[in-house]
Amino acid sequence: MPGEYAICVGTFYEDLAERLVNGAVEGFAAEGVSAASVHTYEVPGAFELPLAAKWCAESGRFAGVACLGAVIRGETDHYDYVAGAAATGIANVALSAPVPVIFGVLTCDTVEQALNRAGMKSGNKGFEAALTAIEMVHLLQKLPRKA
Repeated sequence: MPGEYAICVGTFYEDLAERLVNGAVEGFAAEGVSAASVHTYEVPGAFELPLAAKWCAESGRFAGVACLGAVIRGETDHYDYVAGAAATGIANVALSAPVPVIFGVLTCDTVEQALNRAGMKSGNKGFEAALTAIEMVHLLQKLPRKA
């Protein structure tokens, strides 16, 4: 699906962020979107993703937005607050955005689990987020528009 796409990525876990972004770029490429048409915007962590996604979705520049990052459980309640805020925030943006906004944030108990979901063993959730963005753009294009 040709067009411009945005990737918003939380970089708190830099290695995971890089793996997820690389997977997303590969996913877009697999569907015919050139690397030059995929624009990556980094934010400090998952908590900041909803605002970055909102800005990208409302810019009028992108056909879709993929939100990527990771939240890994620690010894405090911080995980619950950040994971919940990211999920709720991205969902709220997705429901009000003029373009598809996709949740591709890993929420894992361990770094090992996150690495596995970022291309080590069980696929790459960044790749999957890119495919989902394109699929939702296709759906949006099929729907009748209000006059």
